[in-house]
Amino acid sequence: MSKSFIFHSDPEILGGTVVFKGTRVPLQNLMDYLEGGYSLEEFLDDFPSVTRQQAIEGLEEARTLLTEAAA
Repeated sequence: MSKSFIFHSDPEILGGTVVFKGTRVPLQNLMDYLEGGYSLEEFLDDFPSVTRQQAIEGLEEARTLLTEAAA
């Protein structure tokens, strides 16, 4: 598993929850939005500290990690 350049986990930030680097926005928030039927645009509007590039790269990285875990 490679070191993430998109996500960060630090016990001092939200108790170690995985967040987008440079923000306090958990990756789980993006997953919850998408699972709830909201668009990426709505997520980005509600969490302006996350860039479009971060969100897309984060989704791609999460997909890769899940694919590797399933193999």
